[in-house]
Amino acid sequence: MSEQRRSGHTVTRFTAHLVWITKYRYPVLTGDVQRRCRELIVQICDAEDVQILTGVVSKDHVHAHIEYRPKLSVSDLVKRLKGRTSRILQQEFPQLRKRYWGRHFWAIGYGGWSTGNVTEAMVQEYLEHHRNKSNKENRKMILE
Repeated sequence: MSEQRRSGHTVTRFTAHLVWITKYRYPVLTGDVQRRCRELIVQICDAEDVQILTGVVSKDHVHAHIEYRPKLSVSDLVKRLKGRTSRILQQEFPQLRKRYWGRHFWAIGYGGWSTGNVTEAMVQEYLEHHRNKSNKENRKMILE
């Protein structure tokens, strides 16, 4: 089983699949730019206590499968990833500043999906088991 985060009163494992693209889907994430983008993403995730489970920096988009702490919102993380990488990549690579003269390196928005080792069918089966049990015991309230 995967490692879980533990604190005083909680045990969690929050994972997500994130995808974001370059503005106008320009294929600019190649060579040194691609390597530096990867380094920056790793640095930012380390600083935010986010574990990268797997990921790919393609020529025009980024995929990241991450595990994150409960206090961190996915939207805040993506904002930090896109903002910091955009600023630093444009500072370090003048050709990007020319192409993205409006200073917007990434397209607006992102894709995000929660992931995990429990399927919806497994959750439904678990709840159905407890529903049947609670009907017999008549102690628990059923939410619907």
